[in-house]
Amino acid sequence: MRIVITIAGRLGTVPTREMIIDPITRIEGHLALRVIVDTEARRPIKDSVRSFVTMFRGFEVFDLGRPPEDLPHINSRICGVCGASHANASTLAVDMAYGITPYRMGVALRNMAYAMTDHIYDHTIILNMLEGPDFSSPVVAFMTPKVYDRAKKTLAEHRDIHGFTTIAEIMDALTPITGKMWQLAAKFQRYAREAGVLIYGRHSHPSTLIPGGIGTDLTNAEYLLTGYMFRLTKLTAWGKFMYSVWHDLLKFYEDLGYAENGISYHPDPAKSTVGAVASSGIFYDPEVYESIGDYVEWEEFYRNIDKAAATRLLRPGIVLRGQLVTNKYTEYNASIMEHVERAFYKDWANKVRDLPWYDELAKNDFKDPLGNRLLWGKYNPAYHPWLKITIPNPTARDWAGKYSWVTHVRLVWKDGTITPFEVGPYARLLVASKQPASDYLGLYKSGGNGLLKVTLPRACTDELPSSVCEEMTFEWKVPEFSSTIYRLWARAFNLLIDIVSAWNNLTKALEYVKTGHASRTSRPWSYPNRITFGVGLIEAPRGTVRHWVVQKAGRTLNIQIHAPTTGNVSPQDKWGYSPFEQSAINTYVTEEVKPEDWTGLDFVRAIRSFDPCLACAAHIQLVRDGKTIKTVKKIITSAHYS
Repeated sequence: MRIVITIAGRLGTVPTREMIIDPITRIEGHLALRVIVDTEARRPIKDSVRSFVTMFRGFEVFDLGRPPEDLPHINSRICGVCGASHANASTLAVDMAYGITPYRMGVALRNMAYAMTDHIYDHTIILNMLEGPDFSSPVVAFMTPKVYDRAKKTLAEHRDIHGFTTIAEIMDALTPITGKMWQLAAKFQRYAREAGVLIYGRHSHPSTLIPGGIGTDLTNAEYLLTGYMFRLTKLTAWGKFMYSVWHDLLKFYEDLGYAENGISYHPDPAKSTVGAVASSGIFYDPEVYESIGDYVEWEEFYRNIDKAAATRLLRPGIVLRGQLVTNKYTEYNASIMEHVERAFYKDWANKVRDLPWYDELAKNDFKDPLGNRLLWGKYNPAYHPWLKITIPNPTARDWAGKYSWVTHVRLVWKDGTITPFEVGPYARLLVASKQPASDYLGLYKSGGNGLLKVTLPRACTDELPSSVCEEMTFEWKVPEFSSTIYRLWARAFNLLIDIVSAWNNLTKALEYVKTGHASRTSRPWSYPNRITFGVGLIEAPRGTVRHWVVQKAGRTLNIQIHAPTTGNVSPQDKWGYSPFEQSAINTYVTEEVKPEDWTGLDFVRAIRSFDPCLACAAHIQLVRDGKTIKTVKKIITSAHYS
C-alpha cells in the first residue's frame, strides 16, 4: 500500500504541494520520499527533496568477533532477494584476507551460480514484477490517458519477435497477476533460481560458499551441468524475448521525450551533483583468479587483484564527469569515503585511533599495498571503510539535520574531487562501454566507444513463440547520462550479458570435466595469525556490493558493508545530492490530473528504477509515525565498543 500525504501551500508567490510518499512499495525495505512540488512548473523545489530510510543497519555490529569464514553465511541474511551478492562479497574479502583463491572449477561454479541466482533471476523480477507495473495499462491509462491512447496506436518495432502488436499490448502484459509478462517472469525467474541452487544448495542464502572455494558436490558433475544447461537454454530464449519487449516499450517513452525524466548522474555539473558512476566489474576468468592465491600474504594478493579484475567479463572502472579515469579495482577501493553528518550514527574518527588495525595502516602512511594512499591523501583516511566503525545513535528526524539511517558514501578522486556517485546496471554498462573487451565465446563485445554488442545463440522453449529460437544479436549505445528509462534499459540489456557469462562459464566447466580439472574446486583455508585486510567488490543486480574485512587469527576485528543502495540513497551533504534525491529533483510530473490528485507516479518510477534495497542498507525498525519507539542504549559484542 502506498500512502501519499499532500498538503497545499505556497512558497512566496509559487503554488506548492508537499508530497510525502511513505512507504514506497515494490522495493525491498522501508523507504520514504518527501518533496515540495511547484505545481505550475510541475517540478520539485530542489531544497525540499529528502529520501529517508527508517531502519537501523546491524550486521556490522554482530559480525564482530566471528570467524571470517562464517561471514558469507551470516551476511547473506542481509537480504532475502540478493543474499548471494553479500555472500559473494564477503567470500571475496575473506579470500584476500586469507590469501587463497579457488581452483578454476571452483571459480567457474561461483560464476555460474551467481549469474543465475542474483542476476538473471533478479533482473527478471525487477523489470517485470516490481518496476513493470508502473508502465502497465491500469496505471498508464488512469494517470496518463493521452499516453495510453498513443500507445494503442503505436506499433511495436519487434512485434515479429515477441508477438505484441502495439505498445499498449505490452502495457497490458505488464499488469500484475493477470498480465502475460508478469506471469512469464514468475516462471522464468524460477528456472534461474533452480539452476543456481544446483550449485549453491539453496537460495537466497548459499550454503556452499567458503573462503578459497565452493563446497558443491560434484560426484555426478555431468548431471549437474546438464541440468544447468537445460535451464540456461530456456533462459536464453527468455532473454531474447524479454529484451525485445522492453526495448520497444522504452523506445516508445524515449520518443515521447521522457528520456530526461529522473536524471541522476550527468556529466554536466549544472544538471546533477552526482558527478560519477562506478563499477567493480563482475565474473572473474577462472584460470586467472585461480592463479592469484595459493597461500600468499594478503598484500601480494592485493597487488595481483587488478590483473584478475581486468579479466572480468564486465571490467571495473570509474567514470568521472564523462571520462573513464580508472579501470582498476584497487583504485576504486582507495577512493571510497563514508561519513555520518546527516545520518543517525556517531562519528568514529577519534575512537578508531585506539584500535589495533589503525596502527597497521598508519605505519605505512595509510597506503594500500600498491602505495595508493587511502582517499588519495585528500581527506582524513579514518573515513575509508577499512577504518570505519559503526556506532548507532538514534535521534529525532530533522530535515535540516540528521534524517536517515543510511550513511553518506562519496567518491574521492586523485585531483581532490569529492562527489556523490551512482552504481547500478546503468553505471556498470557505461563503465564497460568505455573499455574494449570481449568474452571467451565471442558473444559479448565492447569497442570502448560506448557501443555494447551481445549475441545469444539458438535456443528454444515451449513457453515462448518460435520466433525467439534463432541466434540474435543486440546492440545498445549507452547514453551519457542516467535517467529513469535508461536505468531500466540498462537492466534489460544487462540480462543479455549475464546469460553470456553463464554460457562462458558452463562451457569452461564442461572442458574442466573433460581435462580432469573438475576434481578440485577449493583450497583449504588457514588463519593468518597477524592482522590482515580484505576487500570484496562485486556487482549485485542493483550495483556494487562492497565488503571490507579486518581479521586476526581467525577472528573478525572489523567489517564494513556497502550495499548498492547505501550510496545511492545517501543523504545530501555539502558535496551534493545522491542519486535517489537527485533523480527526484530532476523529475517532472506527467500525470494528466489536477495537482491535488497527483499520486507521485513519476517520482516512484525514478526511485524504483534503481531497484532500492533498504534491507541491504539498514536493519531493525526503530520508529513509528515519525517518533522513536526504541532506543539503543547498549550493544553487547565481543569486540571493541559498546
